[in-house]
Amino acid sequence: MDADAFRDAVEDAKQTELDRLGSSKLLIALTEADLSEPAVLRAAAFSEHAARETFSEWAADEAVDSARAAFESTAEQEAEHLQRVLECHDEDIELPEEPGPMHAYLRGRDDTIERVAAGMVGRGLVSLRTHTQVISFFINEADPAGADLFRDLKRETDATLTTGLDLLDDLCESDDDWERAQMVAEYVIQVAYDDYADGLAELGVDPKPLC
Repeated sequence: MDADAFRDAVEDAKQTELDRLGSSKLLIALTEADLSEPAVLRAAAFSEHAARETFSEWAADEAVDSARAAFESTAEQEAEHLQRVLECHDEDIELPEEPGPMHAYLRGRDDTIERVAAGMVGRGLVSLRTHTQVISFFINEADPAGADLFRDLKRETDATLTTGLDLLDDLCESDDDWERAQMVAEYVIQVAYDDYADGLAELGVDPKPLC
């Protein structure tokens, strides 16, 4: 397997979950049905904060030089993303101390391949869909500056995902390595989806698309 085949395999296996995470219902779940600009920005800030903390933790104890450098760079990028989102919010946002289910799972990874596959690829595939929905929100709000901000964040997130795929090409030396990477990448998408579906269920909303 190589990086391109790996991404295809993960997206094919979790197509349903990724499609639903990429639906307009995502922001309903993330904001608890408060589709206001402050609520959307708060949800985005929580996401960037969680990612910054996860990659900072990994950078502090990662033994593989190339992965540590990637984690440090990603942590810095997420910190910048967080600052840019906070600057758009009129009031202070109290950031949560505890991670949500996806980042709690990620922070439990101590293997380099699993960290890269789950954190940079699996989480990246989820984050791209989140950014797409936030961009659409600001377009609908006739706020081009907000849409442009999240286009920038999405573009940089996509670059991080590509870095993760390149790292896997270097790190995975056997079929077992690729299988392990695929397992955790798919699992982190499943965790994100389950959290999304549970959030909608609490609001009485069906996560399945309308037919």
